[in-house]
This record gives sequence, structure tokens and C-alpha cells, in this order.
Amino acid sequence: MPAVADTPAFSPLYRQIKDLLVKGLQGGEWAPGAAIPSELELAARYKVSQGTVRKAIDELAAENLLVRRQGKGTFVGTHAEAQTQYRFLRLADDAGIAQGLTRRFIDCRRGRASAEVARALALKSGDAVVQIQRLLSLATRPVVLDEIWLPGALFKGLTAERLADYRGPMYALFETEFGVRMIRAEEKIRAVAADADSARLLDVVAGAPLLAVDRWSYSYGDEVLEWRRGLYQTRDHHYRNQLS
Repeated sequence: MPAVADTPAFSPLYRQIKDLLVKGLQGGEWAPGAAIPSELELAARYKVSQGTVRKAIDELAAENLLVRRQGKGTFVGTHAEAQTQYRFLRLADDAGIAQGLTRRFIDCRRGRASAEVARALALKSGDAVVQIQRLLSLATRPVVLDEIWLPGALFKGLTAERLADYRGPMYALFETEFGVRMIRAEEKIRAVAADADSARLLDVVAGAPLLAVDRWSYSYGDEVLEWRRGLYQTRDHHYRNQLS
């Protein structure tokens, strides 16, 4: 049973229950992919109705933090799940269909954060970071060139070989081997012209229009754990988002 101080006391109760569940996720009480207690068990634990717990879980499921499985229960969301592993990737063909991409890791190195990277990751200049460069392709056509920066302290032992050998999504590797869970992201998008290096890797002419997508990925408690700058070749694809 939780301490008395953990029992929600203010309305609306389902929001308080949601916060307590997130606190449990953040603290590692339930690992990615693991089942959480039933609604009845959670209702007894927090001394609220089952309906209140269900409403809290509904919101967490809508945010992909939890996943309901018919007849099996509710599980902690993971980027290995088919319905969530590509939820941060919005590239679709001109028919509006999102497609799976193949990847090639070009580089993975440890270094020191520049002032720009330190600001993006809420670090100090000179702190250890991991820098990854990878290319995403559809069939044999390259479509996304990513530069990714991660806090070095959280990703000790991450190498290009380790990335290339892992068969699942990169975020699933971060979950299972480094205990890092990306739960939401923010993006800024602008148009740029391809420089010589990006043009070569994306198989376009220098000066060709590209879509530059800066993404900050966050874990629990709004802790920023990744900054990436993606260059999108949109000759046959577009960046598709759904607003609500």
C-alpha cells in the first residue's frame, strides 16, 4: 500500500491517480512492457472507484504510456510495440501512407557538448554527449539524414556496432539496455538547402530543398534526453501530422 501522502486528496481524482501512476512509471515500479495491476487492485490501492482508475488509464493509453490488450490486461507502453514504434516519425508517401524505413548508422561517437548542444539537452558546455549520424531509406532511396545528440552520462557503452546489431527500433534499445524512456517530443520545422555532404548522402543535388526537423524528445518529468536534427528529402514524400 502507498504511504498516506500518496493518496489523492483533490479533485479531479482521476488526474491525481494519473499523476501517481506516472510517478510509479518514472520510478521504475513497472518496467516497459510489464503489466500493471488491474483496475480493481489500483482502486483498492488508492482508495478510489474503479471508474476513476479507468479514466486515468484511458488518458495514459491515449498518450501511449500504457497499452490495453483485450483479455490480457494493461501494460507499460514500449517503443517495441508495433503501434508506437513509429509514432514520432511522420513521413508518408504522396498517397498519405506511412511506410517502414530501413536504416544505416554512419557514425556514433562520444564527445563534449558544444554550447548549442548543451542548451538543447539542458547540459553544461563540455559535458559528455553521444553523437549519432544515421540514414533512413525507403527501398534503396535515402529519405532522412539524422544527426542525434544524447547525454553521455545516460548512454555509456553505446556504440555504432551496438546500434547496428540491434534489430528493433532505436528507442526500444534505449528502453531495454539503458533504462531511458522517450514519452513525448516537440518539433520545429523549416526549409533549408542541401549542403554538399547532405546532398551526397540523400542523393540530391547541392542546393536542393530539404525539410529540416529539429526534435526534442522527453522522458518523465519533462527531462529532455535527445536532440535530433533531421533533414528530410520530400521529393516523393511529405511530412504528415494530425492536429486535434
